Amino acid sequence: MPSTNSKHAVEFILDLFARQGATEYMGEAVTMSQHMEQTAACAIADDAADDLVIAALLHDIGHFIGEHPIDALEKGDDNYHEEVGANYLQKHFAPSISEPVRLHVAAKRYLCATDADYLGRLSDASINSLKVQGGPMNAAEIASFEANPHHQAAVKLRRYDDDGKVAGLTINPVTSYRQTLESLVVR
Repeated sequence: MPSTNSKHAVEFILDLFARQGATEYMGEAVTMSQHMEQTAACAIADDAADDLVIAALLHDIGHFIGEHPIDALEKGDDNYHEEVGANYLQKHFAPSISEPVRLHVAAKRYLCATDADYLGRLSDASINSLKVQGGPMNAAEIASFEANPHHQAAVKLRRYDDDGKVAGLTINPVTSYRQTLESLVVR
């Protein structure tokens, strides 16, 4: 039976999706919730561990709970949603969930610097946000990123993130993850 703490955290997350999930996702063809649900579906299709599936599902939760407007990145202001989201998640989940969320923007910058084909795969909205978020990493940033024990999970999450923007795709809603969310709450 889930603890009171896990029920509270999960209810908070599900409520965020219900209240704010229909918001347009930075000029993409999907809503915020569709994007995050599709990102989780990509992780499932890749046979990722539950921790990474939930990190994928919640990777953009910082857009919902940050102090910046949800369209800040579109307007050229970094909203640091990865930090905001990870800071919330680390209160309730293991680092295997919160840290890939914290690093998913850095992973985009990393891939732009280390994979010659990656930049060409990015959507227009992701290219715009890349500029706001610092552009491709330099050599020192690459070394620091690669030293992080969660960098490989973050790179996988980033690739799922890039693929989770398909209009009209039928996928499982966030509510279908309730049991997994509850089982992974640790704090």
